[in-house]
Amino acid sequence: MTERKPPGVGFESFVDRQIREAQERGDFAELAGFGKPLADDTAPYDELWWIRGKLHREGVAVLPPALALRKEAEDAVRAVAGARTEARVREILAGVNEKIAAALRRPPPGPPLALKPFDVDAMVAEWRGTHG
Repeated sequence: MTERKPPGVGFESFVDRQIREAQERGDFAELAGFGKPLADDTAPYDELWWIRGKLHREGVAVLPPALALRKEAEDAVRAVAGARTEARVREILAGVNEKIAAALRRPPPGPPLALKPFDVDAMVAEWRGTHG
């Protein structure tokens, strides 16, 4: 809407005309969030609401390194269950085991790691049992 209000035209009628023309062109037909409920407005005001929303939309998680590694290990177990080949199972577990070993050598700050490297052969045998 770059058009300026002409002199002598009431502001309300000018805006109403702009909205009506935009509706007729279909400018409002496929807006993001169309048909979805509005966000909860009963929560207390948060000055950083837009930053938190952006982080959430981008999938960024701010966890201490030890908790992030625990989550990655859990995700690896799920990925192993859905893997199609034994080579992929070994690749997933090798990647996570490498990170766990590094964290055990030099513990990250935060809560205790409480992880040990996966037994790759045992996990592969278990995978074979379910995908055999």
